[in-house]
Amino acid sequence: MDPRNQFNLRYPRSNKINMTKISLITGATSGIGKACAERFAKEGYNVIITGRREERLQNLKKELENAFNIEVHPLSFDIREREAVEKAVTSLPENWQKVDVLVNNAGLALGLSPIHEGNTDDWDTMIDTNIKGLLYISKQVANLMVKNGLGHIIHIGSIAGRESYANGNVYCATKHAVDGLTKAMRIDLLPHNIKVTQIAPGAVETEFSEVRFKGDKQRAAGVYNGFKPLTGTDIADAVYYAASLPLHVNINDLLIMPMAQANATTIDRRN
Repeated sequence: MDPRNQFNLRYPRSNKINMTKISLITGATSGIGKACAERFAKEGYNVIITGRREERLQNLKKELENAFNIEVHPLSFDIREREAVEKAVTSLPENWQKVDVLVNNAGLALGLSPIHEGNTDDWDTMIDTNIKGLLYISKQVANLMVKNGLGHIIHIGSIAGRESYANGNVYCATKHAVDGLTKAMRIDLLPHNIKVTQIAPGAVETEFSEVRFKGDKQRAAGVYNGFKPLTGTDIADAVYYAASLPLHVNINDLLIMPMAQANATTIDRRN
């Protein structure tokens, strides 16, 4: 049975219930987050998009609404700031509070140095974004899902959350934390009919490396030389697949790699 039909059986259509599903996607201004917003909009979801870059959010809102005839609600805030996250979610209009899917995509890596040479400001930014930011938004949206009696939280993890690699130290630690939180949240939210999934990519060509190397485009481009990496769309397809399954089915964990990548550090660059 189509999962939307199962949803309709559980929540019969009435004048008081908007049956259009809603997805909330963090870090939606580029890369995987933007691709997820596009995919869910294509599938008929109304979409809440978040990020720090207000102009990009507004442009994406126009693009999605024009292309897919759905509604988009942009929220501009820094996910590292707990009060800003709380204010953004609690201020959602009532018709936007029934969030069906939360995609925790916002995250970043900064630097690639051995631990004794690491930049502690970079450490703080990664920890505050990748762990604390994920917790702040998850707490707020999970409360909405508990109230609604249904939901799905999808974390964008990483191969770095499975294997540590040289000079990846703090970034790897934050993604290991995402892996652990995924498992713990799945247990805590089980009684509330809330699924929790982790999608963990290998090498994906987005702004990720450019951010890691602080705008050094040449160095960032070298990360993907000699092989075909994943794209944001590849990951968005997997995210939507997990979200589209019947209510009784959950993808707990999905590790996705380019064909040329065997593990965190072994990549065939002969092409």
